[in-house]
Amino acid sequence: QVQLVESGGGLVQAGGSLRLSCAASGRTFTTYILGWFRQAPGKEREFVAAITRLGGYTLYSDSVKGRFTISRDNAKNTLYLQMNSLKSEDTAVYYCAATPGVVVTARLNEYPYWGQGTQVTVSS
Repeated sequence: QVQLVESGGGLVQAGGSLRLSCAASGRTFTTYILGWFRQAPGKEREFVAAITRLGGYTLYSDSVKGRFTISRDNAKNTLYLQMNSLKSEDTAVYYCAATPGVVVTARLNEYPYWGQGTQVTVSS
């Protein structure tokens, strides 16, 4: 089992940048595929990005492709999401998630472990 704690959220102006972090507990960090999801007020939680165990392959939603970058530092047990060119529609609570599955997936129900979320607010 893994425990996840997000940080780095905040208020930023449109066009600005933020970097989210997700610290994981446990010694088995590299056994998990990791992902970022977000949930805006009144909307369903949606996929943002995911990364394989060693970071060699990444997957992005069309809405963030080219603006966001997912990465991981396995030595630090930490997942990152670099968010550039932020838009008001990126405003949401951002969650990191982990799955012991073998395939990178955007499917929310494939991720059994979740953090508590961090708020990102983009002002226009």
